[in-house]
Amino acid sequence: MNSKLKTKYVYFSVFIISLILTSCSSVYMPNVPNSPMLSAKNEIHASGHISLRGKLSFNTAYAVSDHIGVLFNGSFINQSQRKKDFNQELVELGGGYYTTFGTDNNRILEIYGGFGRGTTNRIYRTYDNDLLVFTDNQNVRFNKSFIQVNYSSKEKKSLTLFSKKYPLNYGTIIRLSHVNMSNFTRNNLAQPLEDNIFIEPVFFTRLKLNQNFQLQYTSGSNFGLKNRDFMTAGSSVFTLGLIVNLGGK
Repeated sequence: MNSKLKTKYVYFSVFIISLILTSCSSVYMPNVPNSPMLSAKNEIHASGHISLRGKLSFNTAYAVSDHIGVLFNGSFINQSQRKKDFNQELVELGGGYYTTFGTDNNRILEIYGGFGRGTTNRIYRTYDNDLLVFTDNQNVRFNKSFIQVNYSSKEKKSLTLFSKKYPLNYGTIIRLSHVNMSNFTRNNLAQPLEDNIFIEPVFFTRLKLNQNFQLQYTSGSNFGLKNRDFMTAGSSVFTLGLIVNLGGK
């Protein structure tokens, strides 16, 4: 096999391997669902979360009445590595219903829906003896719609640290998201568009520092209902966050 033919064979093999590898992960990485735990009119919620992969999520909410709340969420990640870059931006707007119940009104049920838009840029690089031989540049614009149900309990237990008790809040979120591409190019060539429906269960625990500030640990995952090559499931949610609630009961 002459050197030119061998080089073409290597490049073709690299291209095929890159196709296989890049179809194994998703161009959609879920953000942290908004869980404001609203309880009364004019209550304000704001939170910031960071994941193990460096994704930042910012959620806000406002109670426009004793049972209606509006949401605004944003998230982004800018992850650069030698063989892979992953950048994503997402904004969401929504609203819905909330109510408190229980003996001390310490349980909260929230039902929200909304929509969002986002962009993803993903770059894969393949090297041969430290020489860059192939780059796969993927650019995606997508739309998102979602509906979620939040159930949470306030201060049912507490954690003792340094002889001081910190109340704990617990919550569960089930979010159903439909994400569909509006544009998809790969190395500047148009690609077939994909969509998927994701079931995203999330669980969180909040440690109450004082009347307005809490720390939150969030864990969850997502499951896709459709078999797709790029808009796939599998991205877990593990984050730490700071919560601010002003007003409310």
